[in-house]
Amino acid sequence: MLDTPRASGGFSARVDAAHFCPVSSPSIPTRVVLLAGPSGSGKSSLAARTGLPVLHLDDFYKEGDDPTLPAVTGSTDIDWDSVRSWDADAAVAAVAELCRTGRTDVPVYDLATSARVGREAFHIGRTPLFVAEGIFAADIVERCQELGVLADALCLRGRPSTTFRRRLLRDLREGRKSVPFLLRRGWRLMRAERRIVARQTALGAHPCGKEEALGRLAAAAAGRCRRAAAGSAA
Repeated sequence: MLDTPRASGGFSARVDAAHFCPVSSPSIPTRVVLLAGPSGSGKSSLAARTGLPVLHLDDFYKEGDDPTLPAVTGSTDIDWDSVRSWDADAAVAAVAELCRTGRTDVPVYDLATSARVGREAFHIGRTPLFVAEGIFAADIVERCQELGVLADALCLRGRPSTTFRRRLLRDLREGRKSVPFLLRRGWRLMRAERRIVARQTALGAHPCGKEEALGRLAAAAAGRCRRAAAGSAA
């Protein structure tokens, strides 16, 4: 087991270092931890606890009038939980630019209106690690690994009933969508949660609870990256 140092304003934890290796690439001074998990699993709050810069991948949703948006089967609702509702290319480009230059421009997305309402500069300076969190983070694991910028990829998991309650309270508080839509979506996601976690795991995100996630984030902050699977990019 490895004791990791406390990051400024962040965390400390013990973590099994067997799955990690030292970061040694001088050409990529900054790497990313991709933090996935079902909607409402606590990604944003956990990312904030680390004290690391956080890129919110939900800002890369497509706009509500985009003709490529998918619908929920048997419904007129837009399926915002389908990766087809999200601009993966723009997200990967932002991650790569942050790792290369320490800055990028990101869209400002209003979930209530399903629209991009502006753009803003996002800076991480010379920070060697940042977190990119969102429900589609696992969908870019392979691409980030191929680019050589991946430190780790995690999928938060918990009890579906707890996730349902947390998600609904958050979405109601923030006025993200209409109440009927949120209830329909919440019920559908609660029933699908174990499948969502299984899919994100298959895409390369390590499934874990919050304490293990903090430990792996601490290991990455200490300069260790996840060992690549056999046959994959380092």
